[in-house]
Amino acid sequence: MALQSNIAAADDAQTARGEYLVTIGGCNDCHTPGYFFGNPDSSRFLGGSDVGFEIPGQGVFVGRNITPDKETGIGSWTREQIVTALQTGQRPDGRLLAPIMPWHAFAQLTEEDVTSIAVFLQSLKPVSHEIPGPFKPGEKVSTFMMRILPPGETAAAAPN
Repeated sequence: MALQSNIAAADDAQTARGEYLVTIGGCNDCHTPGYFFGNPDSSRFLGGSDVGFEIPGQGVFVGRNITPDKETGIGSWTREQIVTALQTGQRPDGRLLAPIMPWHAFAQLTEEDVTSIAVFLQSLKPVSHEIPGPFKPGEKVSTFMMRILPPGETAAAAPN
């Protein structure tokens, strides 16, 4: 029985470490609806944004649902697949994460820290929230978006 409580305490500590890292990493910013409108929806914490980022020539990318929902989130991803995505930018299906996702920074974390993030994400309440996109350049966007402009451009002069 003591062994089980030690294992549970270690799991709790790892989950708490992951929560801490997700918090200071700002994951909530891009992955929780309402955040960019000043009113994050805590009932859909990390359930996917309602705002996309437009990157010239690449398209519009909306922060995905990173809860363990199997249909709309990362619930079918293994812990190892989550770690791989955070360290290399590669999703289990072989696609690369959106260019706005700062996986290069997460790749600098220790294996223990990245694993703690994965453990925390897998511990969350699944949120069923389908996210639109990604949208290719020129495709009609069905969500609000933030536009990233090259130096010297103005919002009024930027192409639609």
